Amino acid sequence: MKFLIWYLAGINLLAYAVYWLDKRRAEKGQRRISERELLLWAGAGGSLGAFLAMRRFRHKTAKVSFRVGFFGIVLLQVAVLYLVLTR
Repeated sequence: MKFLIWYLAGINLLAYAVYWLDKRRAEKGQRRISERELLLWAGAGGSLGAFLAMRRFRHKTAKVSFRVGFFGIVLLQVAVLYLVLTR
């Protein structure tokens, strides 16, 4: 259980940092991090950190296709969490 807590804390911090980095690169006109990779960070357990970064930096909030994919991942994670906790 400790490992899971540390993993989730770390992956969420990393996801937050990756979303911040992509926003910074966008502002500077530099090469961006792919949407696929951003979604992979969320899917790996970093959805809370990604969500907080999206809100804080107003990043990827206007692109509907990205939001649909992101919130699809969140719904899947909530469903899995529900199934694990109710067993």
